[in-house]
Amino acid sequence: MASSSAAYSLIPWEVSFLDPLRDHRNALIILNQPFSYPLLDRLWHASRWRACADGGANRLHDLLRSHGGKDKRHLYTPDLIKGDLDSLRDDVRAYYSSRGVRIVHDHDQNSTDLMKCIAALVEDERAERHVEQNTIVILGGLTGRLDQTVHTLSLVHKLRKSRKRTFVITDDNVAWLLDAGEHRIHIDHTLFGPTCGLLPVGIDSTVLTTAGLRWNLTEHPSSFDGLVSTSNHLVPEEPVVTVKTTKPIWWTMELRPLALL
Repeated sequence: MASSSAAYSLIPWEVSFLDPLRDHRNALIILNQPFSYPLLDRLWHASRWRACADGGANRLHDLLRSHGGKDKRHLYTPDLIKGDLDSLRDDVRAYYSSRGVRIVHDHDQNSTDLMKCIAALVEDERAERHVEQNTIVILGGLTGRLDQTVHTLSLVHKLRKSRKRTFVITDDNVAWLLDAGEHRIHIDHTLFGPTCGLLPVGIDSTVLTTAGLRWNLTEHPSSFDGLVSTSNHLVPEEPVVTVKTTKPIWWTMELRPLALL
């Protein structure tokens, strides 16, 4: 009988959306959480579709209104602001309305503002027809209120069935879900490290095998009741990390402080 690993195909990963000079097909969704200008600038220029989830527009507006003594709001005009708009301030709404931004008030109480923005992205992709999916880059979602963080983790867990690549990034971390299978993660050590982790969130347990980490695992069970691989380290001499997992698992890397390009 063939081994279970024979059913897995090797899935390559690279965090290319921090390099605006690369050719990209990214969709940026800004949540209502703090972020720095260097991170925003890189993500913005590496994206072709940009949306603010409700109060995310306040964050964008306020960061740029007087950055370095200059008003840079006009340089970062989103394609869409969408949500139930209970957080969007009147002055922010007026400013972006004057810039021609599409502002959508969605009353659905069974979906979050993030879910509403993703639904809008899907609609826009369908309107384009025969176009490859965008990579979703969620700015925020891993800090602040715990219930909102868990929602981000839960939503991305579910999105693995319909979206090829969804990343979550803050000024401290980048994270994404590795589905059951074998993964090859290309590491830019100038951007990431030293710490990383494999988090069994949303599953009962998984079995992990890794290579390229300071402390590797070999056919080792991982669960909330057992081992959770936190505070592992990337190895500077290793350009690739490989992870084999029997169930979906979160991969996270520490983001080094970013300089403006």
